[in-house]
Amino acid sequence: MRPAVAARWTLVAVFLVAIAGAVLRPLTPIDETRYVAVAWEMWQSGNYLVPTKNYDIYTHKPPLLFWAINLIWVFTGVSELAARLVGPLFGVLSIWLTGRLAHKLWPDDPTVGSRAIMVLAAMIIFTISSGLTMFDALLATAAIAGFLALVNAVDTGDRRWWAALGVALAMGVLAKGPVILVHLGPAMLLAPVWARTRHPHSWGWALSGTGIAVATALGVVALWVLPAIVIGGPAYRNEILWTQSAGRISSSFAHARPWWWFTAMLPLFLFPWFFVPAVWKAAIKAQWRDAGLRLAAVWGLSALFLFSLISGKQVHYLVPDLPAFALIVARLLSPGTTVRPALATVPLLLAAAAAILAGTGLIDLGSATRLLEPVTNLLAWGLFMLAVCWMAVHRGGLPGAVTLTLGTVLSLNFLIGVSAIHDVFDTKKIAAIVAPYQEDGIAYVGRQYNAEFNFAGRLTVPVAEILDPAALPAWQADRPNGVIIGRPEEVGSMWPPYRQILFRNVPHAIWRVADAPSSESPS
Repeated sequence: MRPAVAARWTLVAVFLVAIAGAVLRPLTPIDETRYVAVAWEMWQSGNYLVPTKNYDIYTHKPPLLFWAINLIWVFTGVSELAARLVGPLFGVLSIWLTGRLAHKLWPDDPTVGSRAIMVLAAMIIFTISSGLTMFDALLATAAIAGFLALVNAVDTGDRRWWAALGVALAMGVLAKGPVILVHLGPAMLLAPVWARTRHPHSWGWALSGTGIAVATALGVVALWVLPAIVIGGPAYRNEILWTQSAGRISSSFAHARPWWWFTAMLPLFLFPWFFVPAVWKAAIKAQWRDAGLRLAAVWGLSALFLFSLISGKQVHYLVPDLPAFALIVARLLSPGTTVRPALATVPLLLAAAAAILAGTGLIDLGSATRLLEPVTNLLAWGLFMLAVCWMAVHRGGLPGAVTLTLGTVLSLNFLIGVSAIHDVFDTKKIAAIVAPYQEDGIAYVGRQYNAEFNFAGRLTVPVAEILDPAALPAWQADRPNGVIIGRPEEVGSMWPPYRQILFRNVPHAIWRVADAPSSESPS
């Protein structure tokens, strides 16, 4: 199959696997459920400038994801599946743009764009992220579009391309905040290091161009920020302009991990290419004076370094930088290079063997058993993975690597869909029970409420968040027909619950206030 044809089919396959995931698995609490709930409340209120979560101002993220979901709903109506199209659409777009960027960097290599598409699609973390209703696919699209504009600016010397880069920066800010500068900033400032043309690229010229880009970005973002802070007020202004942007870089609020954590995770980030010997052999022989390789190295390594300095670390933080490593791998794996993904199948084969043994009862999974019931699903999953690994090795080359990753992701989606994992993490069961009581009052007791049930229940009023169970009697007095959600061990002594449900692998209970014994009923 010609590389261009293989690349097109790869894009189709990535999209279909992502859609299969949206059909087979529930929205993942608490992140995906929270973001779709914010989009739902935006749809309900008609306020497209200031997002809300549980009908209170939400400052943690800018509005681009929520705008994109609402835009799709304009054509489809409110729908979970429609909302979950945003991630796959931007994921496929970012993979395609990576191919365009590869063509731009190496115009003398006619198949490098197709190779880049297949290399990035085969990166398992990127493919998984493309199926999620989160911000990383949007941010990756903004970053890659920014690099396309940056390369044109450096190649042509035309400052209009710096302005185009500013628009991409603005898209990144609207997607996830100023963190876009971590992805694009070093390459902008270090343009003289990787520039490949004869234009006079001094450090002053790079700084001037960066200034144009940043000024353009500020101008575009101001179209949202200025009216938003007027509507949201001083508290919203402080949160959106400082606490949730620069404050996160200087001192993360959560997910603190050691500085070397991202480096230790590189085998996973770069799977399967980390386990392909041909990549390492080509890297040793590579001409790193190649401008495209230098740009990709500046992009990927600077992001790795800067994110390692930030206290908060999550796997998805580096997703927008995986295209940089895909560009390097695509360039290194020239058309004549023999690519064998056999070594990359080893951890998957071990997982398949363990699943088969567990599915036949030879391995005790302990507390995980109830999530995977019926455990015969593990037997089927293990056999399916053996087939995926065989097909990947049999086919070989870039298509074999794509087969390995997409087959693995598809199998995991199926495992979630047919096992108890689906029901345990599905918010619809609890939402369906409590939604009829929203006018009477719904309380979430014992811990922070992240709007887990707002979209699933199509709630139009906020859920009361009661962190201290001692405050519950006062709420009961005002809401005699309301319902209470919480973990029994956190809520404390109560009357027998109306329903008990395993949610997120932890027992949750629902109490109706009207069922309280008369001595506990509000007077």
